[in-house]
Amino acid sequence: MTASVAKILQKKNREKIVCLTAYTFPMAKILDEYCDVILVGDSLGMVVYGLADTVDVTLEMMINHGKAVMRAAKKSFVVVDLPFGTYENSKEQALESAQKVIAQTGCHAIKIETSRELVSTVKFLVENKINVMAHVGLLPQSVRKIGGYKYQGRSEEAAKEILETAKLLEEAGAFSMVIEAVPEKLAAEISRSIQIPTIGIGASSECDGQVLVIDDLLGLNQEFKPRFVKYYADLAGEISRAVESFSSDVKSKKFPAKENLV
Repeated sequence: MTASVAKILQKKNREKIVCLTAYTFPMAKILDEYCDVILVGDSLGMVVYGLADTVDVTLEMMINHGKAVMRAAKKSFVVVDLPFGTYENSKEQALESAQKVIAQTGCHAIKIETSRELVSTVKFLVENKINVMAHVGLLPQSVRKIGGYKYQGRSEEAAKEILETAKLLEEAGAFSMVIEAVPEKLAAEISRSIQIPTIGIGASSECDGQVLVIDDLLGLNQEFKPRFVKYYADLAGEISRAVESFSSDVKSKKFPAKENLV
């Protein structure tokens, strides 16, 4: 079944959207069976490259990982993040970056972190045939400016700004929206107030879908655990035990055994 914006839009208020991040071919191949949307997130800067945040991720990184994911994804709708510094300066810069990502990866859409100031950019991209997933609430590319990963929209004024921005982004033509780290009440209100699907992360079960970073879901990254993360496995422990066994077998000359040799 061919992935399309229309199929994502049809899920609004009907069927929950399953979204996970993927950065590699093997992982995307597994996720493709279960996900409606695969996000090649700029979180790869932290997950894959060990960066402190996402700010230093480059367009080339996103394109390379986007290519790997697209080679594996046969059913899922694939969205690639535009990283910090590749879309904020002008509408033309955003279009050039988006076109480059889509042309080189073949992905179905791009995602950008969207404040009110970027509503006109979203409109410009959509007018130029770019499928845009918006992103409101906590904007990880801004963590250095706001002083860390903090829930947004706690005050009445801040909540109003996020809600109004979400409505403007829908009007600008965004086909869906990630809502990250805002109070549950606000996320639910946004989801009820707009006609495009919302995908929550640290938001509300009333969002039209949910997304997690795959390494968090699998328990691979246990040093940083926001409260909205749920471990569905302990792969860090499994890997550690497997490597410990291998190390022991090598040192004791149990590996390679005869059956492992020609």
